[in-house]
Amino acid sequence: MEHIFAKSMANLGTETAFEVLAKAKKLEAEGRDIVHLEIGEPDFDTPRNIIDAGVKALNSGYTHYTPAPGIPEVRETIANYVRAHKNVPADPEDVVIVPGGKPIMFFSILATVDPGDEVIYPNPGFPIYESVIKFVGAKPVPIPLREENQFRLDVNELKNLITPKTKMLIINSPQNPTGGFLTKEDVEAIADLVRGKEILVLADEIYDRIVYTDDRPVSIASLPGMKDWTIILDGFSKTYAMTGWRLGFGVMHKEIAARIAQLMVNSNSCTAAFTQMAGKEALTGPQDEVEKMVAEFKKRRDIIVDGLNAIPGVSCLRPNGAFYVFPNISSFGKPSKEIADYLLNEAGVACLGGTAFGSYGEGYLRLSYANSVENIEKALERIKDALAKLR
Repeated sequence: MEHIFAKSMANLGTETAFEVLAKAKKLEAEGRDIVHLEIGEPDFDTPRNIIDAGVKALNSGYTHYTPAPGIPEVRETIANYVRAHKNVPADPEDVVIVPGGKPIMFFSILATVDPGDEVIYPNPGFPIYESVIKFVGAKPVPIPLREENQFRLDVNELKNLITPKTKMLIINSPQNPTGGFLTKEDVEAIADLVRGKEILVLADEIYDRIVYTDDRPVSIASLPGMKDWTIILDGFSKTYAMTGWRLGFGVMHKEIAARIAQLMVNSNSCTAAFTQMAGKEALTGPQDEVEKMVAEFKKRRDIIVDGLNAIPGVSCLRPNGAFYVFPNISSFGKPSKEIADYLLNEAGVACLGGTAFGSYGEGYLRLSYANSVENIEKALERIKDALAKLR
């Protein structure tokens, strides 16, 4: 049936985490005990006040269509949050509410990037960036994130990648898959580099509440001259353990927001009304559950980093954000995907090879520590025993 598909479908990639999850679930169905470190999903339940708000909304009639860019009062709540938390002067008209974070990624590229344009994106990085760039017929230009630079992009290297064809730069901090964190100086240098060049910045800030340092993330949109040229991608899945609610948002120049709303009309119509009201409660209600989750993630981070560094042949940086580690396993002399497959099949530990996030991920694994301390310690013991057989 290959001939029936549009040629553009050949350019569309996937997210390996879901493929590995399916393989792991199949092994579990066969009776295997699997520790899941492959999927980027908080293992906590959505806080009760948010659930209650969603149930109340359903019982109050929030079961109908909403305006395509979102319920006006929820857009206003998000704008207020962005002003307070990100120091970005947002208006409700700048906000588009979407079902999850990915639509902002997809729609932003679809609305602004033409075939032949160039888009600079982090590598290793979230795989959907490169996938969508290719899908629209643009040229993906990777900016390497290197361990020796704490997985922060090198601004001088970025400068050399910008050409007259550069239409967009994608940045992500804290970063998936490495946990890398752009400093205030990094973000200011990036802004200085692109300001005045008519290059859009897609700033993926989905993890900006999950940080383990006193230095808070700086939104590039908060810097002089950058708000109109930045599209902020954010959402509720990671911060509030709301992955299944499918609720995200973008903040951008209102003319871009109108185009993104057009794409919503042509695809999803709107985001579910009751989830939007739950999101309003998430942003305006108590934040103590978020603080507890972040404290627990930090505890797990330290356990998994210390455990990995104690395994012969493995080295791992201590990330400052998100809930991933990106250990270096290059000393074993095997492709990272092969080692990830080996750990799943032989050790019962589901994780991802670094190349699932781009070619510069070779020599690394990505492990999510959004799992219990007990399971993390079990996984570390299994990884240690399995890798010892490869030396």
